[in-house]
Amino acid sequence: MKTKRMGRRAFIRAGVGGAAALAMLQTGPKRAYSASPSKPALLGGEKIFKGTFPGWPRTDARHEQVWLEVLRAHGWCRLNGDYVKRFEDEYARTMGSRHCLAVANGTSALYASLNALGVGPGDEVIVPPYTFVATINVVLLQYALPVFVDTDTNTFQIDAAKIEAAMTDRTRAIIPVHIGGYVADMDTILDISKRREVPVIEDACQAHFAEWRGKRVGSLGETGCFSFQVTKNISGGEGGAMLTNREDLMERAFVFHTNGRPWHLTSGFSYVQNGANLRMTEFQGALLLEQLTRVEAESQIREQNAEYLTRRLEAIPGIHPARPYEGTTRNAYHLYMFRYDAEAFGGLPRERFRQALSAEGIPNSPGYTPLNKMPFLKETLYSRGYLNVYGKDTIDEYFDRIDCPENDRLCTEAVWFTQNMLLGPRSDMESIADAIERIHANAKDLMA
Repeated sequence: MKTKRMGRRAFIRAGVGGAAALAMLQTGPKRAYSASPSKPALLGGEKIFKGTFPGWPRTDARHEQVWLEVLRAHGWCRLNGDYVKRFEDEYARTMGSRHCLAVANGTSALYASLNALGVGPGDEVIVPPYTFVATINVVLLQYALPVFVDTDTNTFQIDAAKIEAAMTDRTRAIIPVHIGGYVADMDTILDISKRREVPVIEDACQAHFAEWRGKRVGSLGETGCFSFQVTKNISGGEGGAMLTNREDLMERAFVFHTNGRPWHLTSGFSYVQNGANLRMTEFQGALLLEQLTRVEAESQIREQNAEYLTRRLEAIPGIHPARPYEGTTRNAYHLYMFRYDAEAFGGLPRERFRQALSAEGIPNSPGYTPLNKMPFLKETLYSRGYLNVYGKDTIDEYFDRIDCPENDRLCTEAVWFTQNMLLGPRSDMESIADAIERIHANAKDLMA
């Protein structure tokens, strides 16, 4: 599907108010790219960014207060407290979903979703190769097969146009991952889901408050899964949530996440199915409830800084920021991601580029490696349990189906900045762009 940059209306809607937004869009970046002769810090020059990026997670007096309230009340478990339930109600309302189940982490949210939908041995689940390993691990925990669909390198998301060709009569779920807080092509994915009658589990673990056509992600599929791990835009150290508009899925997920206890059981020992203990603690519920009060303001800062940084970086040859799909009305920017074209930097290898960027005071990451090529995958699928379910011929054939060449290329080109780097002043964005301009202008010397 064709992609394009977020439009004027979406940018204004994303948090830059009225005339200020129009002025920013009309005037563009503060200055266009021009080669800088100044010596890179890696070669002995003075580094460009001498400050520090905002720390994460952020806390204040209210976080301490609610944590102590839980501590002193001795209601530390959701079974004898109310903070988790209050968080569930507020998160469901905020995200535009009927139900929310708070769980131990984002992995647990995905795990509970697969169980609620009945995915198990003999089934296949469509997944992207460019994601955190939890997306794959939960499928393997169910003795299902994760079927990898290649990446759209322009957006870093699963290439939705390739999903249907990868499906078989065994396909029981599609898990698009809104990686980095950018949004997958949900129009195409939901259309496939409807026509093929295969449910969608949105992995929105990195996409808090992102939106597709005005609706918050996580509320579009049969379930939507979030992580509140310490690096996430909403953080409880650990923690997660599953959203759904279906009461039957909520009930099955709730029962599974608390060792098979009935949804509305208040006391006693009664069990209606197998399960696990995936419960969120009251401490996490209290912290997350307070964090919700500031997510909107922080999201707007990230969006404004990311929009500005994108305009600066697009002017530098060889730097290609990830592009949102046309239906994206809000990007969560858990990560700021771009592709690095070494050829445009005179052949300067990505790792040398990253070293030079770090030397300028700009922390960065190379991002993910291809999950479909991880050694553990073969070890798992050729294990006794999997061979008993599928047989060797099926597993042999499986590995012929999951080649993802575009993703392989992306994994050699990607560079990330973390979300906290977008929370500082505009001058921080200037420093990031200035550092990359300096590296480009001095690429030949950096090669030597």
